[in-house]
Amino acid sequence: EVQLVESGGGSVQPGGSLRLSCAASGFTFSQFAMAWARQAPGKEREFLGAISKTGEFTHHKDPVRGRFAIDRDNAKNILYLEMNDLKPEDTAVYSCGTITSGELWSPTFGSWGQGTQVTVSS
Repeated sequence: EVQLVESGGGSVQPGGSLRLSCAASGFTFSQFAMAWARQAPGKEREFLGAISKTGEFTHHKDPVRGRFAIDRDNAKNILYLEMNDLKPEDTAVYSCGTITSGELWSPTFGSWGQGTQVTVSS
């Protein structure tokens, strides 16, 4: 059974930074490209970016490009999301997910974790 458990969320002031982690189990992590997404209250899930199986390639969507960075450690089965220069509009529940097919910029998703809350407020 695929299990994805996010951690590292919390409250931060505008301009601050957070590093989210996603611990993966129940599948061969290194054989899957992975993704991060977020969902704000009353809005649909927003795809933020993806990383290839080896971590060699990444794709980040416009709202977060240059501020967020996706990385992975296949030896530890952990996916990361480094978030810098956080803004109030970044407030959301952040989730990691598996990619089952497609390109990094337009993937088909498999399973998602439950997510971790990030709140950006002064």
